[in-house]
Amino acid sequence: QVQLMESGGGSVQAGGSLTLACTASKWEPSTVCMGWFRQAPGKEREGVAAIYSRAVAGHYADSVKDRFTITRDNAKDTIYLQMNNLQPEDSATYYCAAKGYDGNWENQSLYRYWGQGLQVSVSS
Repeated sequence: QVQLMESGGGSVQAGGSLTLACTASKWEPSTVCMGWFRQAPGKEREGVAAIYSRAVAGHYADSVKDRFTITRDNAKDTIYLQMNNLQPEDSATYYCAAKGYDGNWENQSLYRYWGQGLQVSVSS
């Protein structure tokens, strides 16, 4: 069993930045892909970004591309989500998740492990 421990988050004004971090308690094939999903009140959970363990670059939702950057430190089994130019519509609970290599990164049903969630609030 793998635990995902999230940190970061908080409240910022529009245009501000935040960094989220997620550390897996151990590596296993089901943590090859790690990513972030978010869910705003009254909305469905959606994919934000994900990165594979040997990838140079991450995958992004169109809504965050060019504003968010996902990186990975394999030695620490940790991913980071640098969020710049945050907007009120980015406000949500952000969840870290991990899955194996196969399948589309946005397919939530493929993710075996999930974190508890972090709150990100952006005021206008």
